[in-house]
Amino acid sequence: MTFWTAIVVIVAIVSLANIRMAKYRALGRDSRRGGELPGPREAELEREVADLRKRLAVLERIATDDRQSKAIAQEIEALRDR
Repeated sequence: MTFWTAIVVIVAIVSLANIRMAKYRALGRDSRRGGELPGPREAELEREVADLRKRLAVLERIATDDRQSKAIAQEIEALRDR
């Protein structure tokens, strides 16, 4: 391999590496962090999911309460019949 062939191969490898890094940046992934970068929309969705989990926990607690479970079951059935 001549000196100039080696230079061409090195330039080709560096160019391909730069193209690949640009592609990953455009897709929102950062190889240094090991995944996608969280954006403002993702953070908002995570907060919403956390809020919904809290609400679900409250609903589960209400549904499993023995004193009120029959009354709630009757209400649900009444709503279904509408």
